[in-house]
Amino acid sequence: MLIRRIALLLVSLTPLPGVSLAQSQDSNAKFVRVALFSMPYVGERNAPELSGGPDSLAQGGIQKLLEERGFQAKLIPAVKLTADEDKAYGSWNRLALANGDLAKLVAEERRSGYVPVGLLANCSSILGMLSGLQHSGPTAKPLRVGMIFVDAHGDFNTPETTLSGMLGGMPVAIAAGQCLTRLRIKTGLEPAVPTRHIVEICVRDTDPLEQELLDRSDIQQLTLEDVRTRSADLHREMKRLSDATDAIYVHVDMDALDPREVAGHPLTVPGGPTSAELAAALTEMFKYEKTAAVGIASTPYGDHDKAGLSRQAAYNLILGAMAGVQQRKTE
Repeated sequence: MLIRRIALLLVSLTPLPGVSLAQSQDSNAKFVRVALFSMPYVGERNAPELSGGPDSLAQGGIQKLLEERGFQAKLIPAVKLTADEDKAYGSWNRLALANGDLAKLVAEERRSGYVPVGLLANCSSILGMLSGLQHSGPTAKPLRVGMIFVDAHGDFNTPETTLSGMLGGMPVAIAAGQCLTRLRIKTGLEPAVPTRHIVEICVRDTDPLEQELLDRSDIQQLTLEDVRTRSADLHREMKRLSDATDAIYVHVDMDALDPREVAGHPLTVPGGPTSAELAAALTEMFKYEKTAAVGIASTPYGDHDKAGLSRQAAYNLILGAMAGVQQRKTE
């Protein structure tokens, strides 16, 4: 246990790949403003409606870590349904309402010059993050949004293909207009995101019928090796999305990582990158001007992360992404 704690401390004090101490204290970095959003609504049936994971990340010191690196960072109060919304029928319906509230916050803060960072209960919150970016432009006209989706799973199931019945296995399909249209539109994500504007990374566990849907779609797939090497293919996809869209959302489910860093996650899959490897790739992604927001979902907390390794891994990813914005500003 002592060795693990020492390792955790070293990780928290070690500069991220590609970011020197001089860069982290560069005076230009003060112009990078970061807004941290907590979205606790889960949406799964027969499960607690709220997750403590987002609050654990928000209160665990990420604001201070960002400020120590020269960023202006602020915590936005967690998404909370109104009394009337909380009485609305159905967990999926309430999730849509909560995502709609998240979208309004994201759009407002982005228009004010902040980089949105989502601290998310699970991947269903991509609907709110994408909707927020879609409606963050100078007029009512929706922006064209793209998504980099980093996950061990494709999350491209529909109610007709799912083996588990989990809503958490469907959000990419919902965002792409493949199913549950009412949920998407109530969130405010309209039009749907074309599959040609979606790139998935590190996916290695899909259901058979889900894989058929992925194979028929225009979703591009990148691998662990693309992450580790920050490959030409990774940059090709970033350039392609930058040319085709107005804003790119980068989403990470923590089960994408090496299971040793997220041991408390119930859906880990062998063969993922370390948080340091993925953080370095996120730095490259966020050097692109169109890359507008990042979301970190499903971080183990409490008794599922007693040593704090998963929380620190999530912080590594956030700091890696913001390092890319920082270098964008200073290079």
